Parts: sequence; C-alpha cells; structure tokens
Amino acid sequence: MQKAIAEFIGTFTLVLFGCGAAVIAGPGIAGPNTVGVLGIAFSFGLAIVAMAYAIGPISGCHVNPAVSLGALVAGRMSVGDFITYVIAQVAGAIVGALVLFIIMKGKASGWEGGMGTNGWGAGYLGEYNTASALIFEVVATFIFVVVILGVTHRLVVHHFAGLAIGLTLVMIHIVGINVTGVSVNPARSLGPALFAGGAALSQLWLFIVAPFLGAAIAGFVYKAGILYGGET
Repeated sequence: MQKAIAEFIGTFTLVLFGCGAAVIAGPGIAGPNTVGVLGIAFSFGLAIVAMAYAIGPISGCHVNPAVSLGALVAGRMSVGDFITYVIAQVAGAIVGALVLFIIMKGKASGWEGGMGTNGWGAGYLGEYNTASALIFEVVATFIFVVVILGVTHRLVVHHFAGLAIGLTLVMIHIVGINVTGVSVNPARSLGPALFAGGAALSQLWLFIVAPFLGAAIAGFVYKAGILYGGET
C-alpha cells in the first residue's frame, strides 16, 4: 500500500506541475509570464528529481507505467507489483490532470481547454507526422529507461540517481516537445487526454504503444546481459 500511495503521489506531481507549466506558463500563453520550452522541460525534470528523493526509497519512483514495464522485463519487479504500480500511476495522473483542469476553469480571462496533451500532425506544434512521433517516443523512452536501470543498478552508487534521471527527462523534452509534446509515459498522456478529449484521445494509442515498446527493449537489454553482463 505504501508503494501504491507513493506512486500515486509521484505521478500526480509530475502531471500537475509538468503539464501545469505548459498550460499556465507555456509559450502559447500571452503576457510576460511564460517559461518557454526550456521552462517546461525543466518543470518535468525537476518534478522527477523531487519525487525521486521523496518517494524513491519507498517505491523506486517509477511514476510511469513504461518504467515499470522496463523493470518487469529486466527482472526487477514482480507481475503483481507491476499491476499495482500501473493502477496507482494511472490514478495519480488522472487526479493530477483533474486538479489542473479545476485550476484552469477558474481563469477569469477565459481558457481554451488546453491540458498539455501529447499529439502530432497538422495543427500540433511542429506538425511532425506519425512515423516521426512513433520513432521519437520509442527511442526517447528506450534511452530514458536505460538511464533509469543503469543509475539504479546495484553496482552503481545511487546518491545522484534522481538528478541523473531528472536531467535526462529535461534533455528529452528539450528535443522532443515540438515533435510530440513528449510522453515517454502512458499515464502522463492519459490523464490530460481524458479532460481535453478530441485529437488527444484519438492519438492516445501511440503514447501507450511507443513508450511500452521502448521500455520493453530497454528491459530486455539488461535482462539479456548486453549491459552489466546480465546483472540487473
């Protein structure tokens, strides 16, 4: 139960403050109080850093079903724990998006309904096609999970693991925000999409399939002994 609560809180925080930076202070907001792409990238990364040190000792701070799948494939967690983690992560993402939705509904000057959703194609940020979006999400998730499995390996000193993971997420966002808005996390995509609806929901499949595929490949790399000689 403690692990589930920790994963709920962690994913809630990631969605509320990561997507919140995009919706409340992103480049599309009129006025001087915008943080730009770099600010959004750091908001997601810093949320991970904070949660890594806050809940990492409890649950490992996956806050991402793809990360949990990578750990499962690598042999670091049981199927039962995987199911528990994913349920908690999805619930945390939905509640985080709900809180952001409620906050935005109180904007006096009006709000167009943006929720920091992921997407691709015509009308979405850089207007990249489906193939570009799919490739980016698979590769970015693979790299992200490789970093996570690497810095949390039993042969590695873990003191700076949270910082390394958070900065990796910042790097991924700096490159990928204009491609897909960056998911690498099915829960992070699902929560906002439920409240935004429309294209966000119709394109949600890619942000489930691609991160899971990239994470599974990363987990296999560790399980097969391609890295660290088979030690997970």
